[in-house]
Amino acid sequence: MIIATIIKIVSNQYTVMDTEGKRMLTKASGKVRLQGKPLVGDKVELIYKEDQIMIERFLERTNVMRRPMIANVDQVLIVMSVKKPDFSSQLVDRFVWLIKQAHIEPVLLVTKYDLLEDTSKMDELLHRYEPFMRVIKTGKTLSTSDLEDALKNKVSVLTGQSGVGKSSLINRIEPSFVLQTQEISKALGRGKHTTRHVELHYVASGWVADTPGFSSMDFSHISLLELKHLVKEFDDYNEECRFRDCVHVDEPDCAVKSAVTKGIIDLDRYNHYLEVRQLIQAGKAS
Repeated sequence: MIIATIIKIVSNQYTVMDTEGKRMLTKASGKVRLQGKPLVGDKVELIYKEDQIMIERFLERTNVMRRPMIANVDQVLIVMSVKKPDFSSQLVDRFVWLIKQAHIEPVLLVTKYDLLEDTSKMDELLHRYEPFMRVIKTGKTLSTSDLEDALKNKVSVLTGQSGVGKSSLINRIEPSFVLQTQEISKALGRGKHTTRHVELHYVASGWVADTPGFSSMDFSHISLLELKHLVKEFDDYNEECRFRDCVHVDEPDCAVKSAVTKGIIDLDRYNHYLEVRQLIQAGKAS
């Protein structure tokens, strides 16, 4: 029995890589299709059947990302640029909560840092995230060593707005392949990305999935009670509220709201929490 990882899926053909680094093109047996839909990132068992390599079954997953659909992810790199498009703490917070809900670690990767003449304001903003996740700053004139270290021995997904330079950054680290990119459209102020499927690429001794830019962020699968536990800043205060089921909105003697008033919890982060609550209540994607 051979153990391998699915690194690419096109139609009903699966490109896998075994533990020795050998790539193989396979198909799924009928038994596998009864298990469910195989995903990029799945660990699978292979067998030889009638002179053909077949996927016999896929192993238990540690997690599954919804958008894109990919299994067994170690971390998601939230790629945000400092300009064109501008950095959005609202989007970062929403990404973080969706990623944490999938039991995956978020990493904040900030591009185009070398374009800032004065980094003090951005440094202060990013400092608010550093207690809760790894923050990496990149730019064309800056070293990629911190990013390469973060990617090593991990399965990583890059996500973020179009035009932030996701693919260009990976191409810089690993020039042996080229993810198809186009110039940022000045008229639209956003990038045009030609990625059409999810694929794992070997980069900096790890696996990276580059994905198309997002068009929506869906919170419909998250409950209001679950959401409050995804906001890391609330952890020290959730048990201090008068009511055990306090969701930190209108309840009296709320420790979270008190911490916001005192400036201990960031006001913007709290407002972003309230906005996502409204999205969940409305039952729609943002």
